[in-house]
Amino acid sequence: MHLEDGKIPLEYNRYIGRKTAANAAGFLLLLILLVISISVGAVPIPIGEVIRTLFRAGGSRQWEVIIFNIRLPQALAAVVAGAGLAVSGVSMQSILRNPLGSPFTLGIANAAAFGAAFSVMILGSGAMSSSRANPVSINNPYLTTLAAFLACLAATGVILAISRIKRASAEVMVLAGVALGSLFAAGTMFLQYFADDVQLAAMVFWTFGDVGRASWRELVTISIVTLGASVYFIFNRWNYNAIDSGEETAKGLGVPVAQVRLAGMVVAALLTATIIAFVGVIGFVGLVCPHMVRRIVGDDHRFLIPATLIAGGLLLLAADTLARIILAPNVLPVAILTAFMGAPVFIYLLIRGYGR
Repeated sequence: MHLEDGKIPLEYNRYIGRKTAANAAGFLLLLILLVISISVGAVPIPIGEVIRTLFRAGGSRQWEVIIFNIRLPQALAAVVAGAGLAVSGVSMQSILRNPLGSPFTLGIANAAAFGAAFSVMILGSGAMSSSRANPVSINNPYLTTLAAFLACLAATGVILAISRIKRASAEVMVLAGVALGSLFAAGTMFLQYFADDVQLAAMVFWTFGDVGRASWRELVTISIVTLGASVYFIFNRWNYNAIDSGEETAKGLGVPVAQVRLAGMVVAALLTATIIAFVGVIGFVGLVCPHMVRRIVGDDHRFLIPATLIAGGLLLLAADTLARIILAPNVLPVAILTAFMGAPVFIYLLIRGYGR
């Protein structure tokens, strides 16, 4: 009856339209914030000059140097890194059916940091200096990323093993993540204990997540991995929708749950390892963004994954922009801002959710 009247198709089209409009509005807001982020800093640049310089429609040589050598790669690195961490978080929450899943809470971020630190200090993939502006320069990004990825795989394997335990609760997984994070943090401190003064100062500074250290070379690598991982997650959007309905329901629909879970965690681990290997540990983005986006677009992964990518880029870009101007001319590492912003927001989401 409803089908003949056209009511269900009309309602469905409105549903699709609202979700699509929300994603389009978020993307437009991201573009606006990107231009604003490039314009602010120790040397303010008028927005009109930013637009003209970006489109090669004029602008002074001074603006070109500042924009293309410093601010544009930093802003784009914030967008790409935020999007990658956010989509890793939403995929982990869906794969594990755990609302607290993220690279940060499950210990994977600390594992990647340990792997990168091991590569820099022991395998010699990074050059140490006493310069505060660039204390660590990665001269072998592939070795650094590989070491971070292997450490991530170790943590991911433990999480997957726990997820297969019958009736493993979200609290058990979070506690396991806390234990793993402490274990890898202890490993990082062990390396720092035997470092000299310059190495110790450099490694402590490196652990402060900061997208300002990413050059065009690092940005290209992070972008390629983020794009590939995002395409994979979007390709599996229907599988994640089925898993959200329950493991038995997903199996009944023909979804190979074990294979989807294993592949998704490996892709998320690779993406997390790549980002952290180049920009350091940045917490709460992968945890908070999916929950914020779910309140806007719902749990349908056809719209949740793209919206989370946009929200992650927005959050980290906003935090990086604020970090550059809040104590100007001093620049704070963006990880400090994400922690200050992310923790209260997540507590609010928890309280509001349980209140409902």
